[in-house]
Amino acid sequence: MTVAAVVLAAGAATRFGAPKQALLLPAVLERVRAAGIGELVVVLGAHELDVDATTVRCPDWERGPGASLRCGLGALAADVEAAVVVLADGPELAPAAIERIVAAWQATGEKLVAASYGAVRGHPLLLARSAWSAIPAEGLRARDPLLVPCDDLGAPGDVDYVSDLPERFRPG
Repeated sequence: MTVAAVVLAAGAATRFGAPKQALLLPAVLERVRAAGIGELVVVLGAHELDVDATTVRCPDWERGPGASLRCGLGALAADVEAAVVVLADGPELAPAAIERIVAAWQATGEKLVAASYGAVRGHPLLLARSAWSAIPAEGLRARDPLLVPCDDLGAPGDVDYVSDLPERFRPG
């Protein structure tokens, strides 16, 4: 089964005060690749970024995460059967979390599978191709996925403010 990844990096990063994606995206891409995902696309919007991956520009990024996700999915090859969706501001993403949600999808055939941390839905999430046409503007937050516990792996992080940066990203 062919699985690709969509990395959402289109936001303006206004709370952070600068394009945080430029700082965090290399670590996120490294972790996605470590999970064995070969094809990946990074969705850009508010900022131009120098990215070591295929990119797609989403002109409607301000309409919400659903618009960005649709742009990313539309850029994937026709033989891709499911997409792992990750956020550019989650630099602690565990490659094993990606592997777990892919394995759960392969075992169950669920259309939407997400990692959970402390029984709370998080990222990454996987979306089967059969569900790609029904993505609302607000994204998939209102959808109930199959949850795959990833507590032992640690959450991927969610860097909204400079104070949220993991220590390794802070200036010396």
